[in-house]
Amino acid sequence: MSHVVKKRKLDKTRQDRLYFDSYTDVTIHEEMIADHVRTNTYRMAILNNSESIRGKVVLDVGAGTGVLSMFCVQAGARKVYAVEACSIAEQAVNIVKQNNMEDKIEVIRGTVETVDLPEKVEVIVSEWMGYALLHESMLNSVLYARDKWLKPGGIILPHKAELYIAPVSDPVVEDRLHFWYTVKDQYGVDMSCMSDFARGCIMNSDITVNSVHGEDVLSHPARFAELDLHTVTVEELRSVKGKFNFESFGSAAVNAFCVFFTVTFPCPDKPQPLVLSTSPFKPETHWKQAVLYLDAPVDVVQDTVVTGEISMFPSEESARHICIHVDYTIGEQKRQSKTFSIPDWSSGAQS
Repeated sequence: MSHVVKKRKLDKTRQDRLYFDSYTDVTIHEEMIADHVRTNTYRMAILNNSESIRGKVVLDVGAGTGVLSMFCVQAGARKVYAVEACSIAEQAVNIVKQNNMEDKIEVIRGTVETVDLPEKVEVIVSEWMGYALLHESMLNSVLYARDKWLKPGGIILPHKAELYIAPVSDPVVEDRLHFWYTVKDQYGVDMSCMSDFARGCIMNSDITVNSVHGEDVLSHPARFAELDLHTVTVEELRSVKGKFNFESFGSAAVNAFCVFFTVTFPCPDKPQPLVLSTSPFKPETHWKQAVLYLDAPVDVVQDTVVTGEISMFPSEESARHICIHVDYTIGEQKRQSKTFSIPDWSSGAQS
């Protein structure tokens, strides 16, 4: 029988309040808009879809400061309903007025599940992605809006999301673990026994949001899931999973997996769709990557095979928080399993 202390489950009202409260401060909106990859990709995607937006009614789910709503007006939208649950909606009203778009954009304070729109829409736009794509589970709200408010044949921006995993070597972690072996040379006190303690603290079960450098990725990434926003259901999001199979590029120590995502926008007049990527091989975004540390590093050489399965599901303590379970085999080692989560708000941790 497990003796792990069960965390107190947050009721849904408290989960939602904590989630929306996190968006009332300027810092998170500054970070998102300053993320040029994110903001400019949305701008280009919306303008590239101007033929589908011009003269149409748009719903912006989780509008925040309203920047996407204003891009839609620039693309020719007849009307935009900017739905935002937190108090930043008051600032969105001011920004809309400052840009003389109050005749086109109506900011509605509330959740998309509770507001009542005066009409159906032809376009849904939303920047709903969280860390590891599904953290914060705002996609559920987009799907609710799709099922209730989107006219048949309407479009969703973005319309597809894909999840990837790759084995990585984190040299900073290796340096931090090795540090305790250097103390004796510096100060004459042997603290090497701290290395195991440090490993337990650093290589824990938290989903760590960090930047992974392309040179530290040890194989070609594997796509393990694809979500079509026109058809995926909330039920299917309760367990998003897939398999992976890697062959190592060379000799290194695998001490983590990283998870990242892409979202794709249709571009009717372009030969290729527009992709917003959080890959370690692409320019950095504010999502960075989700890093899953193994309990201990495992050495690999050229062509060492790494196989396994990964599943993502909502936390029992807070449905807005994602958990990731990985079963993996590295080379000839026996199968290992580990479950990761992002610390919840009730502990006072930052998401």
